[in-house]
Amino acid sequence: MSAGGEQLRRTILHRALHRPNLLMGGERELVMFSMLISGGLIVSALNLPSIVVGTIVWFGAIVALRQMAKADPYMSAVYTRQLKYVPFYAPRSTPYRVE
Repeated sequence: MSAGGEQLRRTILHRALHRPNLLMGGERELVMFSMLISGGLIVSALNLPSIVVGTIVWFGAIVALRQMAKADPYMSAVYTRQLKYVPFYAPRSTPYRVE
């Protein structure tokens, strides 16, 4: 209770509104892009070595993307956003730095 005797307002947050958009355990866009790359590799050559390599690339990408999403489901979005802020980084580590 607050000082005035009124109750705090509670807001319901539905899980579907803020849960990460994952596909096969990895970020949706990256999983679909890796599927496109490995499928293009397989279809372009249409022989046994390209099928093997494309399958290895696909499963390797899925394993890596699942581990990445387990650490942070929005890791690629955070990484691309921080690339946009590179020109704004301060030339010093802190304003209290001794020179």
